[in-house]
Amino acid sequence: MVDVVCIGAHPDDVEIGMGATVAGMVRQGLSVAIVDLTNGEPTPFGTPETRAAESASAASVLGVTRRTLTMPNRYLFDSVEARTQLAEVLREFRPRLMFAPYPSDAHPDHIAASAIAVGARFYAKFTKTDMTGEPHYPARLYHYIAVHLALHVKPSFIVAAEEGDLSSKLDAIRSYRSQFEANERNAAIIGTMQTRARYWGGLVGAPAGEPFFSPEEIGISSVRDLV
Repeated sequence: MVDVVCIGAHPDDVEIGMGATVAGMVRQGLSVAIVDLTNGEPTPFGTPETRAAESASAASVLGVTRRTLTMPNRYLFDSVEARTQLAEVLREFRPRLMFAPYPSDAHPDHIAASAIAVGARFYAKFTKTDMTGEPHYPARLYHYIAVHLALHVKPSFIVAAEEGDLSSKLDAIRSYRSQFEANERNAAIIGTMQTRARYWGGLVGAPAGEPFFSPEEIGISSVRDLV
C-alpha cells in the first residue's frame, strides 16, 4: 500500500511534470509510487535496458517505488485491457491520491495515459470481476502538466516546493541521460524546468512550484490549509 500513485505514459513524464512535488511528499513522510504505462522505448538514443536503469536511478533520487507496465510506447490507447491492467495496480497499491497527465497534449500517448488513468480509477472499484485484488477507489485524482504544447492553463492549485525539492526534481531528470544529455534537441530541458518551477513558485511566494488541475471542486477543512 502507498499513499500516492503518480501515473506517466513514459519514464520521465512524472519527473518533468511533478518531480518537485513528489520529492516534497516523500520528505513529508508520504509513500509514493510512480507507475509508467510504457517503458518509453524506442527513442533515438535509448534502449529498454538503458531506460530501465535510468528510471530506477530517478526513482532512487526521489525516494519512490516504481512500476513499469507493458503497454506499447507510441501506440498507447485507452482500452478495456489498458484500464484493467492499471486498475489491478491501483487495487494492489490502494492509494488515496492519484496524479495523471493533463488531458490536452500534442503527444497522443499523454492523452491516452490521462484517459486510461481516469478509466482505471473507476474500474478499480469493481466487484464481481476477474481482476486481481480487492476493490479500491482513490479518493482524489489530479492532473499535472508535462506536455508538448505551449500551454498556460490556470491551475486549480500550485504546490509550493523547497529548494531541495527542486534540486531533487532536476537530479531525477538528469538521470535520463539518453533522453536529454545525449539528445541535443532536448538538452535545454533542465534549464527550462528550473525556469518554469521558479515562475510557478513565484506566484505563491515560494522558491519553486508546480501547477495541478482538478476535475472536481476542492474542499478544505480549515482556512489554515490556505496558508
